[in-house]
Amino acid sequence: MDQKQRSREQAVYGRRGLTFSCCCFAGCFECCIKCLGGIPYASLIATILLYAGVALFCGCGHEALSGTVNILQTYFEMARTAGDTLDVFTMIDIFKYVIYGIAAAFFVYGILLMVEGFFTTGAIKDLYGDFKITACGRCVSAWFIMLTYLFMLAWLGVTAFTSLPVYMYFNLWTICRNTTLVEGANLCLDLRQFGIVTIGEEKKICTVSENFLRMCESTELNMTFHLFIVALAGAGAAVIAMVHYLMVLSANWAYVKDACRMQKYEDIKSKEEQELHDIHSTRSKERLNAYT
Repeated sequence: MDQKQRSREQAVYGRRGLTFSCCCFAGCFECCIKCLGGIPYASLIATILLYAGVALFCGCGHEALSGTVNILQTYFEMARTAGDTLDVFTMIDIFKYVIYGIAAAFFVYGILLMVEGFFTTGAIKDLYGDFKITACGRCVSAWFIMLTYLFMLAWLGVTAFTSLPVYMYFNLWTICRNTTLVEGANLCLDLRQFGIVTIGEEKKICTVSENFLRMCESTELNMTFHLFIVALAGAGAAVIAMVHYLMVLSANWAYVKDACRMQKYEDIKSKEEQELHDIHSTRSKERLNAYT
């Protein structure tokens, strides 16, 4: 008898444990589904694309500028100008500092846009809860739309500017390729035609010179050229991310605007129902008093 009773108790406890485990699993599953439903996936995709584009542009652009300095000093025999003269090396240093600023600024801006996406998604989903859409939230969304549009124009300018060194290195790479294909070709590359040096300075390198042959045989030229190409692709990815952000922000703005209208309609409807209820209550009391 004792063994049978113990087996029954174990079976009962096992069923209770299984039921409790199933309830915990169901509760965790519902919580996970609710959390996943509140993630702004469109803003998340745009943020990943923005970070990837900015990382490619800043990292590859910085290394390409460093490679450009080495090429100019080694093969074109250019040196830094003493003093506060604004030469090509000073401009490259300025571009590097601009790259540092771009990396930091857009890292923070991507976080802000993700936070705005989370709040907008939560405001729409919890419209009838405690969370209410305020006029400040709509102003913030409008401000982000305007700021993102300006950043998109800025990235378009950065993309156009990044295409210039790609064009220059493509010409240099083409000259190196033509010298290997055509024997006896005497081609020259003058830095004055690209505005790198002033008209009075003659920094020209020709295919018959030893520096040109060493530059074409080195991997530094090929690496710098491809780094600029990847930086250009990163700038293009940042432009696409800004366009994606504009679509997301515009859609969120439209949703929030419609949600605000719906919220006002529900508030007016509830007030009218409360007034009708008060009127009916008052009339019923008056009839009751008149009857008594």
